Amino acid sequence: MIPFLLPDSDIERFIEEDAPYGDMTTTLLGIGDTHGQITFTTREETTLSGTEEAARILERCGARITVSTPSGTAVGAGRLFLSAEGSAAALHTGWKAALNMLEYASGIATRTAGIVRNAQSTNPGISIATTRKSFPGTKKIAIKAIMAGGATPHRLGLSESILVFRQHTEFLGGIDQFLDTISVMKRKAPEHKILVEADSPEEALKIASAGADVVQVDKLSTETLTELVQAIRAIAPGIKISAAGGITPENAAAYAATGIDIIVLSSVYFGKPSDIAAAMQRL
Repeated sequence: MIPFLLPDSDIERFIEEDAPYGDMTTTLLGIGDTHGQITFTTREETTLSGTEEAARILERCGARITVSTPSGTAVGAGRLFLSAEGSAAALHTGWKAALNMLEYASGIATRTAGIVRNAQSTNPGISIATTRKSFPGTKKIAIKAIMAGGATPHRLGLSESILVFRQHTEFLGGIDQFLDTISVMKRKAPEHKILVEADSPEEALKIASAGADVVQVDKLSTETLTELVQAIRAIAPGIKISAAGGITPENAAAYAATGIDIIVLSSVYFGKPSDIAAAMQRL
């Protein structure tokens, strides 16, 4: 299922960033009216993302899409997943903007899919959620990519979720003073979950006892986390437990096996783009 589509304003911006005054090389060579084809092919196992936006970039430049594989599709190496026909001017104008979209977005989606797969191998019901630490200006692309890889956004921003950190409770006089207000917060925002991050296992137990909907812990070892999960379940069986900090594809399965409900991470945003080949030929 395609997560969502970026708006037309973003498509226009991507093109304008690369070709604000047209393509000087293609114009000087006099090849702009020559008909041709562009194809995009994976060089490695890839979870695709951004194919719809790449196709719209090419269409906006004047090309006609002939093959388009939806975001979220996992494909092997050597798969042709997007192609278009049109004038050389159209193909060259859209080429790099489309390729950059595909490589960066699919890189995020592929890393996300790997962590989801590893975590669910030991805990099929676990959810992978990504933070709001995407590079500024790329949030919509990044969120679509993590959703294509099987994750969900931890927070889309400050306006739509309640997550209390020590940086908040500092202004209330400490964690204990804040915990006394949870029932009041629930009355003020009955449609929202109250998430609270703990600075220690002891704080996590206090938060669970106070009636928070989700307790989040950070940078705990899997051994400590396993014991803490059992202790929290004994106090508050219905609470959700999320863990963040240092979770990678290599240890995601071990963290999932602790019994937590949610893995929270940022690492999928950063890494190598997917290796995708773009080729053109005259028709």
